[in-house]
Order: sequence, then structure tokens, then C-alpha cells
Amino acid sequence: MLTRLVLTDFRNHGDLVLAPGTGFVVLTGENGAGKTNVLEAVSLLAPGKGLRRAALSAMARQGGAGGFGVAATLADGVEVATGALASAPERRVVRVQGAAASANALAEWLGVLWLTPAMDRLFVEAAGERRRFLDRLVLALSPAHGMHATRYEAAMRERNRLLGEDAPVDPSWLSALEQRMVEHGVALDGARHAAVTALDATLREGPADLFARATLALDGEAVEADAFAHALMTGRRRDAAAGRTLVGPHRADLIVTHAGKGQAAALCSTGEQKALLLGIVLAHAELAAARRGAAPVLLLDEVAAHLDPGRRAALFARLEGRGQVWMTGTEAALFEGVGADATRIAL
Repeated sequence: MLTRLVLTDFRNHGDLVLAPGTGFVVLTGENGAGKTNVLEAVSLLAPGKGLRRAALSAMARQGGAGGFGVAATLADGVEVATGALASAPERRVVRVQGAAASANALAEWLGVLWLTPAMDRLFVEAAGERRRFLDRLVLALSPAHGMHATRYEAAMRERNRLLGEDAPVDPSWLSALEQRMVEHGVALDGARHAAVTALDATLREGPADLFARATLALDGEAVEADAFAHALMTGRRRDAAAGRTLVGPHRADLIVTHAGKGQAAALCSTGEQKALLLGIVLAHAELAAARRGAAPVLLLDEVAAHLDPGRRAALFARLEGRGQVWMTGTEAALFEGVGADATRIAL
């Protein structure tokens, strides 16, 4: 968890220093005060583009120097930081203990998972959104997952570029790229299947509280190295015509079903979909805590606003003692059920 967070020229925060406690961190304030911006800053301390998936240049404070910085001290004293320089506003800079590092290296030190109002449509969006959500879940269980995903995507992009060229391509070059895709694709797919299986079991064994229970599955069979390599080699002409690679773990989808109704999540009501998503996030936090000995940092944006008092109480009870949980809301009254030891910050 974080014991100190410093934002410099990030979004609307010119110079903000926070000292969050070990459990609940409640951020309240009027619309536009910058509550979600703080959560976004924390989300950047994990691999990926953060909870808004915004361009780095959009995160720099208007009227500022042009760059921005997000720095944190973790409970074990490790210092992590990320940001962008004014001279290279779209190039991400990452440091761990003052030394340059890759964004994927952040997963070794901190697990971060978030739930935002924009994710309410997760089950009706394209499969890519659910893959990204699943990969964040996997990353908190297997820190190497981000590295495999990055290298797989890089090899696939290069293969697609070569296949799209008019000039003949050296087959050995394509074979080398395809071998990289196989190597990292098998690891990518294996980690996803393992995480979905474990999370589905956790959901089945979890408490029957006020949140809808989901069952999970990964669409498609497990990726097998030889079969995948053969499909890539024989599918070069087809992929060239399509302008993209048509087989592989980049086409997987997370299948979510309402267990109580036996109904696909996409067909459930908006309220049921939100409850399913919240149940998955809570179960994952418990699974990650059991696997890694520490729960991921949870970022819950406006999570209490549309819950009745009973469900809010159930939510706070589930989260109690589950690590550091950041929550935002416009009214402090929404969090009256949170313990007195919570860190409460009015922005």
C-alpha cells in the first residue's frame, strides 16, 4: 500500500501531498475538485495507461510546465514514481528507488485494481475492453504477465506491418516474429486461464451477500504452442488480406454469467451488471491477498453513490481489513459506515 503520494502538475493538482493510512482512504469534494484525478494518479503506479487510458500529455496540468510527476512511498519504504517530461510529453518515465525502470517493473512492487462509472458498460462493450480488465486482474496475481503482453503485442504489430508491405518478406524474419508470438502468447493465455479458473472458484466459495455472484470462463481453448505456430505460418496470406492477425490470445474474451439467473451478464440489468462487476473485484482482492500475501490497492470511484444503505454497509464490511481501499464521493455522509480509523481527505 501507499504511505505517501505526491502529485506535481498532474491534472488540476499543482502540488498535492497525501499521507494515506492502511485501510480506507475516503476522498470527498465537489464535482471538479480532482477526486478521480487522484485515483488516476495512483493507477499510473501500475503497468498500463491508467484508469482513464488517456494520453500522457493530457495529464499535465494546464498552465503548468508541460510535464507531470506522480511519486509514492510504499509501506516497505520502496519509492516508485512515474510521469512525463515537458520535452517529451508522450514518453513515460518510470523510476523505482531512483533508478530508471520499465512500466512493467511496477507490477513487482504494487498491485492496483480499479472500478469506475465508465466500466458499468464493460459487459456490453467490445471484447477488447474485457480483455484489458482481465489482464489487470491477472497482473495482480502474476507480475510477469505485463511483460508477456507487451512483447506479444510488439511482435504481432511487426508481423502485421511486414505482411502489409508490397515487397517480398524474408520468411525467416516472419518465422522469428511468429516464434516470439508463440512464446509470449502461450504464457499470456496460460496465466489468463489460471486466473479465471482460480477467480471462478473464489466466487463460488464466497459469501452469499447482497452482490450478484458471477461465474467466469475464458472464451476459446488454451493456446498450444505447436498448433499456434502452425496457424500463424499457414495463415500469413489470410492475415495479410485482413490487415491483422486473425488467431491468437489477443482475440480472447472473458465470459461472465449471472450465476443465480444463468443469464449472460450482457443481458442483465444495469444494476445487476454493476453488482456482478463489484463482486468480481471483491473476490479478486481476496484471491490476490491469499496468493501474494497482500491485497491489491483498490480504487473505487463513486462506488457508493448508487448503492442503498444496506448495500453500502455490505460493501464496507467486505472491504474491511482487505488492504488499502481508495473511495471517492461528493458527500461525506455516504461513508458514515466506514470505520473511524479511515483516512478522510476533503479536496
